[in-house]
Amino acid sequence: MAHKINIKVIDSRMGIEFPLPTYATAGSAGLDLRACIDNKMLLRPGGTCLIPTGLALDISNPQITALILPRSGLGHTHGIVLGNLVGLIDSDYHGQIMVSTWNRGIGPFFITPGERIAQIIFLPIIQVEFNIVENLNSSIRGSGGFGHTGRH
Repeated sequence: MAHKINIKVIDSRMGIEFPLPTYATAGSAGLDLRACIDNKMLLRPGGTCLIPTGLALDISNPQITALILPRSGLGHTHGIVLGNLVGLIDSDYHGQIMVSTWNRGIGPFFITPGERIAQIIFLPIIQVEFNIVENLNSSIRGSGGFGHTGRH
């Protein structure tokens, strides 16, 4: 059963000139987000830009969050990834979804209006409370530190 999330169209081209996010297949986890820009944008190597999507969400359920992830083809083929690597949308954020885009590649890249630039997924959240203790239970891993189990 699908959860209902309210979506607001901020840019009138969304749903007319540019498709609204949909799942490409029954097994898709992410929905594509599109560049809601007026003209081609040049993203130089090492450069970043903030791209509007023309959409805002009203998740309104603190047990659900949305993550913005890069599109694997853009990242692998062109070096286009997210400037913040992963974007987090809290359930109470209702502003336009913006995609921080970074060209980590070696060549310039043009972003065209309506182009699929990222994807969004929705995940359950568990909010916790911390309990301060003197000692933690021991484990096989122990406290060897980051990466102490090696590569193999």
